[in-house]
Amino acid sequence: MSKLPIGIQLYSVRDAMKADFAGTLKELKKYGYDAVEFAGLFDYSAAEVKAMCEEAGLIPISAHVGLGVIMADVAKVVGDYAEIGCKYIAIPWASADKQLAGSEGYEQFLSEIKIVAAECAKYGMKLLYHNHDFEFNKIDGKNILDILYADTDESVLQTQIDTCWANVGGENPANYVLKYTGRAPLVHLKDFVGSKSANMYELIDGGEVEAKEEVVPFELRPVGYGVQDVLSIIKASEKAGAEMVIVEQDLPALNRTPLECAKLSIEYIRTIY
Repeated sequence: MSKLPIGIQLYSVRDAMKADFAGTLKELKKYGYDAVEFAGLFDYSAAEVKAMCEEAGLIPISAHVGLGVIMADVAKVVGDYAEIGCKYIAIPWASADKQLAGSEGYEQFLSEIKIVAAECAKYGMKLLYHNHDFEFNKIDGKNILDILYADTDESVLQTQIDTCWANVGGENPANYVLKYTGRAPLVHLKDFVGSKSANMYELIDGGEVEAKEEVVPFELRPVGYGVQDVLSIIKASEKAGAEMVIVEQDLPALNRTPLECAKLSIEYIRTIY
């Protein structure tokens, strides 16, 4: 079996992207990344972004786009990412109180997913959902995330399992990826130390989490510098039929810049895989 390509979620290096979009892409390619997942286009056109990816030699595999942003102009948003060459659009966040199972807005959320998925299908693209840890809260003994996938056909919605948040949510990350074999085309590699805390979602608009006593403060880390069994996650991704694994680190750590953290992550992965 050939090795899975390694991508990076560009939110990890958002400040560098804002300052020098093309230059940052080239730097990431030098580090050894194969692909990128977008977190905004910084006012560049789809044609410009496509050209910059081609010049850097990076695959524009996917994009994180908020559902509200997509629904404001479904045809244009999906069409732009299709023009860039993306195969996937991932919903990066949903409100537990307003959109997910158990909320009054759940049926509308499911309806909007179907609308976006249908538009994606026109271009041969797939819609994914990217989880955090609160989707592992249970309703009648079932994870909210599992309920979402049970209530949507895999032809409509596939998974983008964030393995850090799966771990924080109480799941074995590798086993959870395997649970969605055939439905997990992109898997997020994210590492961390510590336990759930009150400031975990400080960068995510509207995110809240109940404060709990901390033994070790929660901190996101470069891949390989935390508690995750990275190789087991990658091997599980292979078995599950993933097309690619994608590094993500929302905040830098270890007194390194975001780009330095991105470099540490890919260097570590290349030593084990």
